Amino acid sequence: MKSLPVQGLRESVAVGARLRNARLARRYTLEQTAQLAGMTKGFLSRVERDLTSPSVASLVTLCQVLQIDVGSLFTAPRTSLVRLEEASPVDLGGNGIDERLVTSREERAVQVLRAVIAPGGAGENELYAIDCDVEVWHVVTGRLEVRMHDETFEVGEGDTLTFPGREPHTWRNLHDEETLVLMTLVPDSR
Repeated sequence: MKSLPVQGLRESVAVGARLRNARLARRYTLEQTAQLAGMTKGFLSRVERDLTSPSVASLVTLCQVLQIDVGSLFTAPRTSLVRLEEASPVDLGGNGIDERLVTSREERAVQVLRAVIAPGGAGENELYAIDCDVEVWHVVTGRLEVRMHDETFEVGEGDTLTFPGREPHTWRNLHDEETLVLMTLVPDSR
């Protein structure tokens, strides 16, 4: 009986690049990090460029210095693609609007809605608020009027309006063409 040759899998994991990103996020220099980890600057540089693999002990030490979980270095990034025709419809109220969630339903850090507002389309008559920290509205095409408690904004093509998510507001398309808006909602960080 013949045995099949066994070959190990050599999938590339960019541990060095992830360590470098963690270091930069902490605003540590290469020298500071190497010193805190008890390593040479040259060794750490080679690790960050994936030219050498650190020992398990060195990797654990680096993760402690950078205050990250060792497992996070090996976790595949969560990437999702939402096709417009498959985007989930959303109804935040109003009329003459087609709203779709264009980020993944599983995404918790941020949500992006694509809103196509027909001429004459409008939000609620009364001011309303969304339960999130920040709302960012970017008008891709057309124009929109956004009314807050004490201010009204005319937001045109290419303009971006940013406001606290809990700020009562409403909107309307007073123009004779469709308006396309990308609404980014940043959830409460508490």
